[in-house]
Amino acid sequence: MSLFDWFANRQKSHPVTKTQPEREIADGLWSKCEACNALTFTKDLRANQMVCLECGHHLRITSDERIQQLIDEDTWVPMDDNLVACDPLEFRDRKAYCDRIQEYQTKTGLQDAVQTGIGELDGLSLALGVMDFRFMGGSMGSVVGEKLTRLIERATCDRLPLVIICASGGARMQEGMLSLMQMAKTSAALDQHRASRLLYIPVLTHPTTGGVTASFAMLGDIILAEPKATIGFAGRRVVEQTLREKLPDDFQTSEYLLSHGFVDAIVPRPQLKETLAQLIRIHAQMPMASDVSKVTAHLHPATVEQVTRS
Repeated sequence: MSLFDWFANRQKSHPVTKTQPEREIADGLWSKCEACNALTFTKDLRANQMVCLECGHHLRITSDERIQQLIDEDTWVPMDDNLVACDPLEFRDRKAYCDRIQEYQTKTGLQDAVQTGIGELDGLSLALGVMDFRFMGGSMGSVVGEKLTRLIERATCDRLPLVIICASGGARMQEGMLSLMQMAKTSAALDQHRASRLLYIPVLTHPTTGGVTASFAMLGDIILAEPKATIGFAGRRVVEQTLREKLPDDFQTSEYLLSHGFVDAIVPRPQLKETLAQLIRIHAQMPMASDVSKVTAHLHPATVEQVTRS
């Protein structure tokens, strides 16, 4: 009898009995940081808005999560949820474009790569657009451009501040020139918003590249970014081959752009809502005379007199 047969027969005659049930770990109980590999309770991570408690790495979040973080409860009114991309070019790569759209709609529960709407942020009304990288890399096609343009025009008409959370790989190649023209369309709408002396704040998250960077992402009055986000137009390799020189290690990061004046501030995600609220309040128009007493109640009497005269 071989040694293997002896062990097999012994296991049959002396079966191993489990004295204690195996301990099960609930799926999704722990989350692993992409940067430092630290394990964190998912509940604690969500409480910190998906920012690693060990290293501060900002994990990618969905548009629904972003809206929940920024908008006051029960104040969100979505816009243009029924817009769906068509396939005028009948484009096909590994699969038909229309099939790819349906696949991502099923996977994400979204109609396209951006959600837009009106809501309140710390009691302040604003127009908000949130891009979602899960939907074809947040690429900007006709639907994304149209929804953002309608949002900007609504903000202009209602005299609302505008915030767009950017996360995109750029223009959607499956729509060709129709995708590229969205850069001009959104930029023209933002020019009307600016001419009305209204505030626009883009928030650049990881990643913000391509045609989105070349249009509405860089046209803000105040440009904010999350820490260590990749922000740029062309890819690093393309830039190096074009310039024929080695680029810095931190090239196309939030920190690099801040040091070169392309970004006004880097704001960690847990501080974003408070920062946006402060900026909107600072840039709000002066109140009507009937409301001056409410606004100036806490000011020095000499300051109150000066404000009242003005």
